[in-house]
Amino acid sequence: MSREVPAAPQPLAGIRVVDFSTGPLGGHATTVLADFGAEVVSVEPPGGDRFRSLASAPFWTRTRTVRELDLASASAQGHVADLLTGADVCVVSGPPKRIHAHGLDSESLRSAHPRLVHCSLTGFGMFGPLADLAGYEGVVAAKAGRMSAFDVQLQQDRPVYAAVQVATHLASQGAVHGILAALLARESTGQGAAVEASLLQGLMPFDLVDMLATQIAERDATSFTPLRQLTSMPTLNYHPLRTSDGRWIQCGNLLEHLFMSFLDATDLLGELMIDERFQSSPATWSPEAIEEARDRMLVRMQERTADEWMAAFDANGNVAAEPILTTAEALSHRDIACSLITVDDPTHGPTTQIGPIADVIPVGSPAPIRLGSPTSGRPLSGVTILDLSTIIAAPLGMSMLADLGARVIKVEPLGGDPFRHLLTEGRMAVKTNAGKESICINLKLPEGQQLLHKLAADADVLMHNFRGNVPAKLGIDHATLAAINPSIIWAVVNGYHADSPSATRPATHPVMGASTGGVAWQAGDALTRDCPTLADVREAARQIAAANEANPDPNTSVVAASAVLLALMGCARTGDGQIVRINMQTANAWANGDDFLSYAAKPDRDAVDAGHHGLAAGYRLYQTAKGWVFLAAVTDAEFASFCTTAGCPELAANDLFTTAAARRIHDAALSDAIAGVFLGDTADAWEARLTAAGVGCVRADGIDVGNFWASDAHVVSNGWAPEVDHARFGRLRRWGPLSTVDGPRDDYDCAPLAGEHTDALLREIGCSDAEIARLRADKIVSSEPVEVAAL
Repeated sequence: MSREVPAAPQPLAGIRVVDFSTGPLGGHATTVLADFGAEVVSVEPPGGDRFRSLASAPFWTRTRTVRELDLASASAQGHVADLLTGADVCVVSGPPKRIHAHGLDSESLRSAHPRLVHCSLTGFGMFGPLADLAGYEGVVAAKAGRMSAFDVQLQQDRPVYAAVQVATHLASQGAVHGILAALLARESTGQGAAVEASLLQGLMPFDLVDMLATQIAERDATSFTPLRQLTSMPTLNYHPLRTSDGRWIQCGNLLEHLFMSFLDATDLLGELMIDERFQSSPATWSPEAIEEARDRMLVRMQERTADEWMAAFDANGNVAAEPILTTAEALSHRDIACSLITVDDPTHGPTTQIGPIADVIPVGSPAPIRLGSPTSGRPLSGVTILDLSTIIAAPLGMSMLADLGARVIKVEPLGGDPFRHLLTEGRMAVKTNAGKESICINLKLPEGQQLLHKLAADADVLMHNFRGNVPAKLGIDHATLAAINPSIIWAVVNGYHADSPSATRPATHPVMGASTGGVAWQAGDALTRDCPTLADVREAARQIAAANEANPDPNTSVVAASAVLLALMGCARTGDGQIVRINMQTANAWANGDDFLSYAAKPDRDAVDAGHHGLAAGYRLYQTAKGWVFLAAVTDAEFASFCTTAGCPELAANDLFTTAAARRIHDAALSDAIAGVFLGDTADAWEARLTAAGVGCVRADGIDVGNFWASDAHVVSNGWAPEVDHARFGRLRRWGPLSTVDGPRDDYDCAPLAGEHTDALLREIGCSDAEIARLRADKIVSSEPVEVAAL
């Protein structure tokens, strides 16, 4: 098997990984490690991993050696011991009972291999009331309320299938985080560690505010509106727009100057500005004016084709917009080309795939290596990150590293990160800044830049998400910082790859979801139906916007954290500084890795059914006598167990349904038959009966996401809802870690107010009280912590 590899030294060269996992969950994680130089040995059962039948297998099995081993055999433990001799990392996946039964749990393996970094990947974690539930992505998404939250897409007061496999993406990257953090700590301690990540933890980053808002509502019921219910129609900034050729363009002009550029490019700016209703900031337009502007946008966009509008947006250069594409179409996107690689798969031949998650490039002369002093649960203790990034994608990624023990200093403008002033009175910033300190500095002034340079002199990483020549204007370009700190890791998150035609264009999460296939999969026929009236266009736009939720931001956050950790590994091992370039498009291609590849005779991505129930009879939502369930009975054994337990053995005996291939052919008939079975009892009763028999079936409706993360017994017992104190909101539970190293901590930090630590940080770099007072008076730093609204 061959692939294109970067010419630069690989940060994981010499690291040996033994991968006992099955399927894409572990496969995605070890592929990241392999892409950056690790030797990966995949251990599969005789006949191979059953998930190799998936069309995506060439992606998550690339660049590895395969060994077959029957883990249930009498000689298995001896072979496992031989494989792990000299290994650095071991990855296991599956139900906890099976992991323990095969002797692959951390306790069993690390006693004999104390330097081993052991990573377990499960559906619901290794312990707790839900640990033994079937670990399918759909089961986890249903149980955690993700499908219930998608009810806004159809507005039928029922759960809607959540298509994009975001839990797999985030859990696999979370495993990468834990593995790399543990390897970094091992450089100091000489000891391995136990890393845990799960699909359930992988869903936590997608709740941006409801967990917090739910707890606030317990004190003041009038203050709570779930984010998904703030408006039934998309904001004007984030609107999907139908064009004259029936295609859809997704806009992502979050900030006012971007939205004004969109109005300019569509020749609407002049028309609106002569109307007194639109002469103020769009943020202050009345509801009636917003609807008038919406209709004008929808009508105007249907005057030209999608290609014509994209040419106009390109000419403007400051409009965030992309056509909504399928994954198959996205593979031909002009900006994706520089991120694709060719892999010669032994089964399917040459395959075109998305390449490594980011560019990690060693630069400069080696400098003294600085390692921290890691402690239990804090493998990144001693690592300092300056986070100058804004909004969601990069800031949330740096919070993930704070949860692993890094010191993250948020450097904000005097008014704070703009995200503190957008939606929900700044509450979402509690999520994106968890675990950080904050200082507000005016980097437009030379003296402000000098303060930043003093902080950078002792930092390990500087993260930002500025475009073009803005870093140079702010004094944070790589050349300037490397002259101060040769070993610094200079990291940037942008929308597009640095070598792509759109490198300098703005991008926000909805346009990245549009350009990589996720929105098209979730939206279904809303993208293709006829829209003869403006009302039809409005409703289709509403459904598409609901399908295009915020997942592209967290999808990027995890990649940003992984890339920084890869750079830290490179720096720790060589002393070289590093340039790290992360782009949202590549990150979201990875999130759509189930279909982001092409080869001869590759099957099409399974379509979500017209009712948005799921993908097949054995993997979909069903209505019951009371409530809805999600069923995952995919294999022949699972289907037989379902039929026996549900009291419908005649289905298992029917020749039309005896094999997976036959069930696929007769899917509609089987769906109808199972639907009739489920109407015989309630959702709660079905969950209790079927899960007791090991069948993947859980209730999917009536689940409040905020309450689930704040108070579910399984979440709390695993330490995934730690209690913290916030300067504004008081004592509360916050979102837990994406992955843990040697277990969860009991001292996670909450998010700061903007500028909350300004004085303390200035004193660290040698400023006296008199100097601090002058800096405040001269507006070099903020005069006091910034707050946007009182509770």
